[in-house]
Amino acid sequence: MSSLNRVTLIGNLTRDPELRTVGQGAQVCDLGLAINRSWTDSDGQKREETTFVEIAFWGKTADNILRFLKKGRSVYVEGRLQLDTWQDSQTGQDRSKLKIVGERIQFLGGNAQEMDEPAPSQPSRSSQPQRGRYQQRRVA
Repeated sequence: MSSLNRVTLIGNLTRDPELRTVGQGAQVCDLGLAINRSWTDSDGQKREETTFVEIAFWGKTADNILRFLKKGRSVYVEGRLQLDTWQDSQTGQDRSKLKIVGERIQFLGGNAQEMDEPAPSQPSRSSQPQRGRYQQRRVA
């Protein structure tokens, strides 16, 4: 039987994205994400819980994240779970950490000015298609 390893999250960045280079020049962008959950308990009290996760994005996506995202920004993330294992160099103990490898990200809310990026310029009138100036061509 095949397995499914898919994670879908919406949350807020807990810090500015951090870019690092690994191996032979591969770039990875590390994000901290806070995911909030609220519910009403059996006593009728409103409760809240925040879960913090680490997400790693690779390649061109990592570069775009670094350019456009800042701490506090809301994002939608799709990815997969990955277990990293290593031996602690100081204690010699085996260690592990479950993290998310990001595969898709969508920036939520905000606009270009909030991200310290210039707003896209509007196309000039001359670049707009002109109505009524189309030619018909016969295809043989």
